[in-house]
Amino acid sequence: MKKDEKTQFIDALAEKLNSTNNFYLADISDLNSETTSRLRRTCFKRNIQLKMVKNTLLKKAMEKSGKDFESLFDILKGSTSILFSEVANDPAKLIREFRRTAPKPILKAAYVQESIYLGDDQLDALINIKSKEEMIGVVIGMLQSPLQNVISGLQSGGNKLSGIVKTLSEKPE
Repeated sequence: MKKDEKTQFIDALAEKLNSTNNFYLADISDLNSETTSRLRRTCFKRNIQLKMVKNTLLKKAMEKSGKDFESLFDILKGSTSILFSEVANDPAKLIREFRRTAPKPILKAAYVQESIYLGDDQLDALINIKSKEEMIGVVIGMLQSPLQNVISGLQSGGNKLSGIVKTLSEKPE
């Protein structure tokens, strides 16, 4: 790769790092071509972008992005792949599911909604992160619950009241 190509790659990667809120760094080395192709197809189906990157270029892109990625610099050793996703926990779910049949990918680190997670032991925590849409659903459900109780109480109270009025009107004087 020539110097101007590297510069263009670094600029594009820095822009991608700035524009995304979620990315995972993983090690997929030692996977054979068939398993790697299956991983790439699975990523494509789940709308996860998988890229192999050189650690030095990734570090330069992180430095150029303007965000604080300094705590990720120590893990930039060996083979590194980067997974970009709009949904925070999709790559974590993919990694767990894929490791049922293959020894890798191994999670090196994740940058999720401005938080950094280091190490493969953080996989369970990342899987349990709720996406923005899931959180909106939970909040709406919590807001609707008291309102539904009030409406239900009013409806049942109205039925009781109409039953009492009917009983009183039918009662002989």
